[in-house]
Amino acid sequence: MGLIKIRKNKTMSSLYTNSDSNKQKTWLLMAGFFVFIIIVGYIFGSAMGNSNIIYIAVIISILMSFFSYWYSDKIVLSMSKAKEVDHDSNRELYHLVENLCITAGLPTPKIYLINDSAPNAFATGRDEEHAVIALTSGLLQKLDKAELEGVIAHELSHIGNRDILLATVVTVLVGLIVLLADWFRHFTFFGGRKKSSNEEGGGQLQIILMIAAIVLSILAPVFAYMMQFAISRKREFLADADGALLTRYPEGLARALEKISRDPEKLEVANRATAHLYIASPFKEKSRGISFLTKAFMTHPPVEERIAKLRGLG
Repeated sequence: MGLIKIRKNKTMSSLYTNSDSNKQKTWLLMAGFFVFIIIVGYIFGSAMGNSNIIYIAVIISILMSFFSYWYSDKIVLSMSKAKEVDHDSNRELYHLVENLCITAGLPTPKIYLINDSAPNAFATGRDEEHAVIALTSGLLQKLDKAELEGVIAHELSHIGNRDILLATVVTVLVGLIVLLADWFRHFTFFGGRKKSSNEEGGGQLQIILMIAAIVLSILAPVFAYMMQFAISRKREFLADADGALLTRYPEGLARALEKISRDPEKLEVANRATAHLYIASPFKEKSRGISFLTKAFMTHPPVEERIAKLRGLG
């Protein structure tokens, strides 16, 4: 009995360390993102002879993201054909979510059910007061209570950690870089760029900046998406750790991830735009033996890595 308690304490300690580490890595990635944008903006602005272009791109990106931030939950729920579940229609599920919310110190989110036999779940909403948890009917049918608690705790951790807000900010940053790259290519190849006096005089610095900007206009969006996916993967690890701490039973979530990943059914309502929201990739992608480059463009960490960390093996 004492040995089991020691092992449990070691596992929970490992999860606390994992949680703190992923928070630090996420914010380091965010800081790197901002620095990257400053560098990209400076090079594009200098090469185009118009340093104000970055301010225009920032304003447009924010306006484009404003709508998605306020209404993305309704859009996603509509795309997923999710229906709201109230206390009377499924008391057991409602009480399960409610009890975990009390433990986590969160208001109870709205609960939605997706009529799909593939087990999966996601959380959305702009803040804790407007949060939503959506579960598939297959998840309720194929998971036991401990496993279901693990999944719900994971999604509540996304809400508590404000991952939805972070994802929105990252989307704005990625959109900004893509806009800058598109604008630069348009101005360069369609003659919209004004030549500076230095360039007209054959300034070497201007030529170097132009070459660097052309290369960057191609590679910058790729790097931006890689950083976005890296942040997404770190937040999944963080939600796993915090969810396990909430239930005090990491094995429940580990077993749930095993069942979800091994289930042969594909989630019919999922698409590339919503796939990153789910607790596990809904497309049943193979994660064993993947290359570094392939992993860099994955929105979720390999399930095997997540399970290993939850079981104290990572």
